Amino acid sequence: MTSPFLTTSDIAKAVGVHVNTVRLYEEWGFLPPVTRAANGYRQFTQLHLNQIRLARLALVGPYPGGKQPVLDLVLCGAAGDLGGALEHAYRYLAQIRAECARVETATMLLEHWLKGATISATHRPLTIKQAAKLVGIHMDTLRSWERNGLLTIPRNPDNEYRQYGANEIARIRVIRMLRDAGYSTMAILRLMQHIDQHGTDIDVWGILNTPNPHEEVFSASDQYMTTLAAQEQRALDIIKLIEIQISQP
Repeated sequence: MTSPFLTTSDIAKAVGVHVNTVRLYEEWGFLPPVTRAANGYRQFTQLHLNQIRLARLALVGPYPGGKQPVLDLVLCGAAGDLGGALEHAYRYLAQIRAECARVETATMLLEHWLKGATISATHRPLTIKQAAKLVGIHMDTLRSWERNGLLTIPRNPDNEYRQYGANEIARIRVIRMLRDAGYSTMAILRLMQHIDQHGTDIDVWGILNTPNPHEEVFSASDQYMTTLAAQEQRALDIIKLIEIQISQP
């Protein structure tokens, strides 16, 4: 007689993972409680198979905006609360789309700046403390950006204090927006170096999204726009999978 239960190996094979992954998912609470046979073997059901498929689809990084909604939806699914899982899946989709909006905002500000438009109304040089307060970042961040070559700040010839004028403040705003949009320091440095050397008539997004050979470690965040598109589709796939599971008897 064929057993109505699935083994750990059956589950692992069905979703293409190692058996230890199945055991870990059980240990971490990503699967519904699993009964044991008299011999101690785990007895999985179609419910467990559905849940591990959901978990495997959801638990693949990166997680734009944070991982918590993904964890919440997986845990809801494990608890049998598919309605809650669907709610968190839509929350994750909204989170990704908010990240997309941040990138679009950075795009508009950058293009505005490259056209020579004024994006700072600073009429007198500011100290580093005043500049940091104006743009809402820490002074140490400004010092770090300067050390990393993102900024070159003129100095007062009398006392060697930094002087942040309208051009420097505008550049800081652009750098901050690009950082908020997910681009690495190396990607932004690459862009700023091209602008300083070749002017603004350049392929901005090609430069941002194409690391040099020695920068491979940064490539994931340097292709953030592509990443967001892929993660948005994954969120939609998660929603579709949950909806299918809800519709099943």
